[in-house]
Amino acid sequence: MREWLDFAALELFFTRNTLFTPLHGVGKNDAIGRYGSLMHPALAPFTFARGPHTVKNRCVLAAMTNKQSHDDGCLSKEEIRWLEMRAEGGFGIVTTAAANVSKNGKGWDGEFGVWSDEHIPGLTTLASGISDFGSIGFVQLFHGGMRAPETITGVQPVSASENGGRGMNGTVSRALRDEEIEAIILDFAMAAARCERAGFQGVELHGAHGYLIAQFLGSKTNRRTDKWGGSLAHRWRFLQSIISTVREHTSDDFIVGLRLSPVLESAGFDIVNALETVEMCANMELDFIHVSCWDIDETAEYEGDVRPYTEWFSHVLNGRMPLFSTGMIWNAEDAEKAVNQGADFVGVGRVGIAHPNWPWYLQKDMEEPQRPPFSTNHLTEAGLSPAFINYMRAWDGFVS
Repeated sequence: MREWLDFAALELFFTRNTLFTPLHGVGKNDAIGRYGSLMHPALAPFTFARGPHTVKNRCVLAAMTNKQSHDDGCLSKEEIRWLEMRAEGGFGIVTTAAANVSKNGKGWDGEFGVWSDEHIPGLTTLASGISDFGSIGFVQLFHGGMRAPETITGVQPVSASENGGRGMNGTVSRALRDEEIEAIILDFAMAAARCERAGFQGVELHGAHGYLIAQFLGSKTNRRTDKWGGSLAHRWRFLQSIISTVREHTSDDFIVGLRLSPVLESAGFDIVNALETVEMCANMELDFIHVSCWDIDETAEYEGDVRPYTEWFSHVLNGRMPLFSTGMIWNAEDAEKAVNQGADFVGVGRVGIAHPNWPWYLQKDMEEPQRPPFSTNHLTEAGLSPAFINYMRAWDGFVS
């Protein structure tokens, strides 16, 4: 599955992207760099088993909070521009920030929504812009659950059970009723259908980082005794139902993936739970799994062995579907390490914020991308709005 991209294909890719200096006059022998006569594995094309979707490379802009959209959930021009610039910069897949599928599932100010048909015009503009630069666009779908603050939604947050904790400002969520759970499952499906109508090639279900899907998966945050709780086989029923219902409301060509944390201690979700979830998901109509590592060097013990998270996910999947991996990837060596650990796609966050053309840095003998801190002018030229730059000031040392 991991083909290497030859020089002719790489030259064609770069000459089609306007942010790059074309490689005119460069011969094949000049392409010999740290990868010998071959190019970086993350620049190889990939064809998904579902539908007519071939991606020009395995570089993924991961979903990132940026707080650039309007209060009603509609996409702003700044949000659209920021994502289009990453498509123009050469990313094979561009993933939006998390978008709430239910009006009351909003997790933060400036978040965009997919809970209403009123959001479709902006989604259509964005999907078209991403496609125009030859990239595939995914919308990340989520519900904040207990992390949808009452100060933003105006209502008490909900979750699998009554929960308090990080980011809840002393409030406590209430446990969802059965009919409310079914309604949110349908919200995910209708949101995915809107994304497809708008022209996106797929969605990523956000089951990581402690939001509602993760709250159902965790034994600490899901203490229900009905069919939605108990053993992992029951706790994952919410996710299973979302996947099935999304499939019922989208076409056979529509790509559906899942982002999953390998460990969420606060939720009661460990590496064993994660890998058992991956195994169950491998039997569903999913098209990729995205392991959300904070650092691809982090390891876990499983089956008496210690390996990086990405290796464990790859071991369990065993080639049954593509694996995305993210976590502190900055340069070509980091990206190669992710591939060597078993990732089919390499996702980036912070480096993609500062460098819209990050895939360019994977070609032969390029210096690594500049590291933070970044000036306001640099980030503005990279497409960040003032609101996004201000948000990034909370990331220690990112903005000078």
